[in-house]
Amino acid sequence: MSVLANKIDFLALVTVEKANPNGDPLNGNRPREDFEGFGEISDVCLKRKIRNRLQDLGAEIFVQSDENCIDGEKSLSDRADHYPPLKDALKNKNKDAYAKAACEKWLDVRSFGQVFAFKGDSVSVGVRGPVSLHTAVSVDPVDIYSMQITKSVNSETKDKKSSDTMGMKHRVDFGLYIVKGSINTQLAEKTGFSDEDAVLIKEALRTLFVNDMSSARPDGSMEVRQLYWWQHNCPSGQYSAAKVHRSVTVERKDPEKQPTCFEDYDVTYDKLDGLNVEIMEGC
Repeated sequence: MSVLANKIDFLALVTVEKANPNGDPLNGNRPREDFEGFGEISDVCLKRKIRNRLQDLGAEIFVQSDENCIDGEKSLSDRADHYPPLKDALKNKNKDAYAKAACEKWLDVRSFGQVFAFKGDSVSVGVRGPVSLHTAVSVDPVDIYSMQITKSVNSETKDKKSSDTMGMKHRVDFGLYIVKGSINTQLAEKTGFSDEDAVLIKEALRTLFVNDMSSARPDGSMEVRQLYWWQHNCPSGQYSAAKVHRSVTVERKDPEKQPTCFEDYDVTYDKLDGLNVEIMEGC
């Protein structure tokens, strides 16, 4: 595999319809929003979804969620301890060998980086990854709808009534979110992130919400509508990531009408000289 030679920038347009894209545990699990009412999806949430998709695509992942755990390990510490090259590097207190072995084994480590600092270990190791993601932000402020939910049967035999209040569910009726990110070649060289790895990241982004259904996000309620993928012709990039991301503009077709679907927006791309872009429909 060849280490990534040229910088990559990417941008995805994501629609949310009657779903909770990323609940805030400090606010009753309401969809995240900023002080001006614009919806947000944290970079941590996006990385979790990318990891899940990479697993679906056959990649080995270090930070596996409980519901997607495929190796039976109950913690990150156990997963690291049961990989012999890491155990040997830890015994020799060789941080470089530890980081190298972890990057070779797990795609998410060589993509996003990882801090290996576990209770009882004499050495902690930090890996910086080349793939960076912004917090996704909605194009317009989002309307959040809340409903009270009840249970239809008793939880305990001693309960006197069969229906009682359980709590609240929250959703965004409609929102168009913009996901931005980049892949840095200098850090790719350090972790061994390759061109083949970049192809997997691209496919994970294109299919980000496949197998991501839950009661908060019914199947089909979140969708990648477009993915822009820029491959520069040099390691540092022909343009800054900010300028590349600004080349895509999203505006309401009717400023007076509240958008209710993706077709209510005009999406335009101003091509940058000498920079090729691949524009894909999501899945």
